[in-house]
Amino acid sequence: MAKYLLLYRSDVSAAEQMMGATPEEAQAGMQAWMDWFGKAGEAVIDGGSPVSGDDQTIGGYSVLQSDSREALDSLLEDHPHRKVGTIEVLEFLAAPGM
Repeated sequence: MAKYLLLYRSDVSAAEQMMGATPEEAQAGMQAWMDWFGKAGEAVIDGGSPVSGDDQTIGGYSVLQSDSREALDSLLEDHPHRKVGTIEVLEFLAAPGM
């Protein structure tokens, strides 16, 4: 089973998105993520977190596992982040000699 790092990208930083949301919008947004995590089930290794840094287009990350990239892409089709940005998918590679 392959592991993947998902980078959540957006033109608006995660901090700006959180600060600009009403309490109701924040609750609805969090519920959408929780619903998606529930659907993804055991594919979720690490649900991740919002982040900030030099690259302000990266607003957060998750680590998932899947039998194939195609299966992962199918799982990501209705991901809630797709409403506000894009998802960059990077596959973890086996370290040589390990």
